[in-house]
Amino acid sequence: QVQLVESGGGSVQPGGSLRLSCVASGSFTSINVMDWYRQAPGKERELVAGITPGGRTNYANSVKDRFTISRDDAKNTAYLQMNSLKPEDTAVYYCRMVVNTGANSEEYWGPGTQVTVSS
Repeated sequence: QVQLVESGGGSVQPGGSLRLSCVASGSFTSINVMDWYRQAPGKERELVAGITPGGRTNYANSVKDRFTISRDDAKNTAYLQMNSLKPEDTAVYYCRMVVNTGANSEEYWGPGTQVTVSS
């Protein structure tokens, strides 16, 4: 079994910054893609940013130039640095990882962390 735990969420004023972390623990050999998703009330879950094992990144248009995804494979951790936050960034942020278990690749999700941007 693999568990993901996000941290770093909270409340911030518009223009502020937050850094989310997601740590994976359990039985796996390596981690493939690491993604951050978010879901605002009444909306579908959307991909915010993703990073491959080689460091290739992709971002939703709405967060480009404001958010930065990174990873530390030695710590089994994904990060999401969020700058210039806007009220429309308010959502529950979820970490998703695809891990390699030797024989298979498996997808796991964290429980989510709330980010609220409000004055």
